[in-house]
Amino acid sequence: MSSHTTNNNTLSLSTFACAWCGLTVSAYAADGAPRNHCPTCLHSRHILDHVEGGASDCEGRMSPIAIAVPRTGDWMVIHRCVRCDELTSNPVCTDDNQLILMRMAVRPLAQPPFPLEAFGTL
Repeated sequence: MSSHTTNNNTLSLSTFACAWCGLTVSAYAADGAPRNHCPTCLHSRHILDHVEGGASDCEGRMSPIAIAVPRTGDWMVIHRCVRCDELTSNPVCTDDNQLILMRMAVRPLAQPPFPLEAFGTL
């Protein structure tokens, strides 16, 4: 992660390169909320150890695999590390790719783990 600070104030612009598509991404969403994933492809980098806390030595690519909606109603992106398989959840940001979010949200309905024909006999 790189950081640039101007001399006249403490204005800081933090960016990171997406681990998947290479896009230079602001560490803050359009609404000012902190972000740790690419708004275009939703991939991230495994830099935090969510099990033990603190920094992670893995640094693998975190692939977006699902959407979760806790009781608060806020959407969360579920990521899985392609190197160590750790799972994490991160809040959806206002400028995240809506098409990818919707594809992940409807995938369980579009590809159920059982044949839909079973409903015809009920």
